Amino acid sequence: MAEKQVEDPPIEARDAAREGAEREEQDYALDPELVQEILDAVEHRDTERLERLTEPLHAADIADLLEQIGWAERRELLQLWPRGIDGEVLSEIDESIREEVIEHLPREILTEAVRTLDSDDVVDLLEDLEEPQQEIILGALDQSDRAAVEQSLTYPEYSAGRLMQREVVTAPEHWTVGETIDFLRAEDWLPDQFYHVVLVDPRQHPIGYVTLGKLLSSRRDVRLNTITEDSFRTFSVYQEEGEVAYAFNQYHLISAPVVDHNDRLVGVITIDDAMNVLDEEHEEDVLRLAGVGEDSSISDGVVETVRQRTPWLAVNLLTANVSAIVISQFSATIEAIVALAALMPIIASMGGNAGTQSLTVAVRALATKNLTGSNAGRVVRREAMVGLINGAVFAVTMGTVGWLFFGSPWLAVVIGLAMIINLLVAALAGVMVPLLLDRMELDPALASGTFVMTMTDVVGFFAFLGLATVILL
Repeated sequence: MAEKQVEDPPIEARDAAREGAEREEQDYALDPELVQEILDAVEHRDTERLERLTEPLHAADIADLLEQIGWAERRELLQLWPRGIDGEVLSEIDESIREEVIEHLPREILTEAVRTLDSDDVVDLLEDLEEPQQEIILGALDQSDRAAVEQSLTYPEYSAGRLMQREVVTAPEHWTVGETIDFLRAEDWLPDQFYHVVLVDPRQHPIGYVTLGKLLSSRRDVRLNTITEDSFRTFSVYQEEGEVAYAFNQYHLISAPVVDHNDRLVGVITIDDAMNVLDEEHEEDVLRLAGVGEDSSISDGVVETVRQRTPWLAVNLLTANVSAIVISQFSATIEAIVALAALMPIIASMGGNAGTQSLTVAVRALATKNLTGSNAGRVVRREAMVGLINGAVFAVTMGTVGWLFFGSPWLAVVIGLAMIINLLVAALAGVMVPLLLDRMELDPALASGTFVMTMTDVVGFFAFLGLATVILL
């Protein structure tokens, strides 16, 4: 049978498809040309044009715009277009510039924006503000809403009590689907978004929940307690928010009730808030591993950025001096064999990179609870084997290079052995240092990088120069 020939699409169609794909890739980022047009409208005080350009933008895009422009441009935009900053935008703005934005908003605009927010968003807004600004926002709330927010603020920072929203849709356990639907249609206080109807007993203890999908697809006479979900679980107001976010991700939760010390329902946590916590924790881990401060942001000023980074640079300077002391002990060896000075950076660089690879995997695994006491031994053995194999591979490579460039087979042996030792130590340090810090109940992401880099540098230099002293001299 003859094969059917498939013709290539016309060039115009391929170009159109490629342009469409490029547009799709840019759909989720602010167009630089649009940003420039907005700044131009601000510069010319053209409010009508500014509103036209920003009208199609999502609240998150407007928040990104405020974060990406400079502080002077941001202030001018807020003065020209304050009513464009509503509650959704305030909740999306990065906390590094949130206080600044609030300072430049007229009191009436801020009041109206805050009144549209759910209680959890108001709490999130208040946490990072100074007391005078907190009072302004609290004063904009109704008495009942203010009491609910103030109650949430009494719970420990980074707890489920701070993360939850107080607006919860509940129903008695004996209600039917029809009674629940009639109730939902009659009420006007319901949250803008909710996913479950929580069933409670007469003492307000949550005993289950029903998804809106199950509610709408069931007959009116079906009792709610017969269509509850198996995924139901509750969280204490005092539970750490990182644990809550982990449970949401682990058990695929959409929302979950929060209870007080008497197991009475006080709020609910939704998936968007839980995922925000996970995102923040991942970001903090990356920033801590880099030693730039967990609150670093591209919106920070020069002084704030220097303040965040200087302490870690000082720590690195101290650890670098430890490496320098080790090198100084072999000054005679380096003077006798100058080639060692050229090869030392290679040893340090390979060890540092290998340690960082192992460290990053270990810190991430600890954060996601994939690295535990039950599998730590296996992971350590795996990293040791990886370090040995990589060390052997690059020992052969660098040994060959050393022999060819410097004409010394013994120098090739020295650098090969040093490479094996350093990559083995780097792999082991990368996983064992975070494990040790975690066992000591310290944040593995906070100090692991400094310890691992110091160990790889010191061991690498000592092994390389020590072997050179014994073998070559």
